[in-house]
Amino acid sequence: MNFPFYIAQRYIKSKSSQNAVNIINFITFLVIVIGSAALFIVLSGFAGLKTFSLSFSNSIDPDLKAQTASGKFFSISADQERDLAKINGLVSYAKELEERVYLTHNQKSSIAYIKGLDHNYNRVTGIDSTLYFGQWATDQQQGVVGIGIANLLGLTVNNYRSPLVVLAPKPGKGPLSTKPYNEIPLVVSGVYAIEENLDKKYVFTDLSLVQALLEKDSTQVSGLNFRLEPSADVPQIRNEITAVLGNEIVLRNRQEQNSALYKMLNTENVVTYLVFTLVLIIALFNVVGAIIMMILDKQQNSKTLFSLGTTVRELRRIYFVQGILVTGLGGLIGVVLGALLIGSQLAFGWFKITPSLAYPVEFNLMNVLLVFTTILILGFIASMIASSRVNKKLVA
Repeated sequence: MNFPFYIAQRYIKSKSSQNAVNIINFITFLVIVIGSAALFIVLSGFAGLKTFSLSFSNSIDPDLKAQTASGKFFSISADQERDLAKINGLVSYAKELEERVYLTHNQKSSIAYIKGLDHNYNRVTGIDSTLYFGQWATDQQQGVVGIGIANLLGLTVNNYRSPLVVLAPKPGKGPLSTKPYNEIPLVVSGVYAIEENLDKKYVFTDLSLVQALLEKDSTQVSGLNFRLEPSADVPQIRNEITAVLGNEIVLRNRQEQNSALYKMLNTENVVTYLVFTLVLIIALFNVVGAIIMMILDKQQNSKTLFSLGTTVRELRRIYFVQGILVTGLGGLIGVVLGALLIGSQLAFGWFKITPSLAYPVEFNLMNVLLVFTTILILGFIASMIASSRVNKKLVA
């Protein structure tokens, strides 16, 4: 057995004759355990919140989305549609037409976006799974609105006597004497609920109806949504879609469609990690103090070892290894305790946001490695600082 390691682990197991030293060592070990457990729990909580937050947008976002690089609308020909259908790994695609409109109902009004969907849209995205009540029907001048819009305008389902009125400016130029906008009545067939901002943003209805409202022909759309096979070669499919649609079209995956949301969540995760790491750095000053106290407590032992031929470098290594063992063992126990708490939350959902919704957490092996690596690095630095106090003057 390595000599410094043997002495270091003996020092850890043995109690000091000074009760104060034992208390300091115990508190130091406890701080490391609590700090590493807290860091792991917080990172797991943020990972769960990230997945939970992205689940809202993932229900309406496709695997890939094609939009024009400039302007709002573009045309897709029948030949292009046939070429898209031939691409391997592409399950289906759906067309959409989106524009900002003015909504009015019973002397109440709001600004929102109307999105016309073709019959494939529900197969490309999981938008119909967001239905809160009513039916998902977008044909025969019916539409689905967000619960925020429904509450704001006082909308009810299947109200044929008082439908929602959608107004959109007419494109192009014309005399002021003519009506400058197009309007359509829309019967609300259902109400969806995703999250607050999206619930106030969209009205979904049939693609052809929106094309007529905006005076667009049947080939004009604002976007194409693609669903891919799970094992599909995404870069290859992107190249094939670009070859069909041309370089004027921009393709975005889910992360690129929600780049601001991803950046915000990643930034929050990094800031939280840095804040808790700073707390650990402060806590690990206890390690420095505990090792120095141990050096002073074992000063006579160190003199004896030095007299027997142990070098100052080896004596430093004894206390350095002791610090690494304390921080490593404390970090390991803390991560295990944190993992048990996260596992119990996943299994039983004992901590809840609402009576029916458990706080979302996620067990991630990367977080285990990150916490343990952080503890070891900080323990290495603390042990180096403390063990450097051993010198010839101390043991002579």
